[in-house]
Amino acid sequence: MSAAGPPSEERPAPRHGAEPREPDFAHPVERELARLLDEHGIAWEYEPRTFVLERDAEGRVREAFTPDFYLPEQDVFVETTVMRQRLTSRKNRKVRKLRERGVLVAVLYRRDILRLARRWGWHRLERAARGGLGAAREGRR
Repeated sequence: MSAAGPPSEERPAPRHGAEPREPDFAHPVERELARLLDEHGIAWEYEPRTFVLERDAEGRVREAFTPDFYLPEQDVFVETTVMRQRLTSRKNRKVRKLRERGVLVAVLYRRDILRLARRWGWHRLERAARGGLGAAREGRR
């Protein structure tokens, strides 16, 4: 497991040998995905970078995006979302802007998470996607 410090605009560096600690996950799906990545030996970082997508005339951040995970060995960011598909347009727009900059971002929607969970028998992930492992942290997303 790898937990990141404060967000930056730099490319994240893998934290080999860092003391592992449980990140403050925003949603149970993120916790379960991290557990599965650990079980399969896949290095990950939780919310290691915030990408500034737009600034106002004074240079203040108007729009930013922080993907849930970074997989350093695959050089890919992963965003999970369990919100209803019709409510994802704002998140999709941010992902599209990031991809236009050449950043590789994979989005796992609720339906994708449920399919993976059913296919591989990941019951805890399925329960998390359905809301069965507790609610998301207050005030997040």
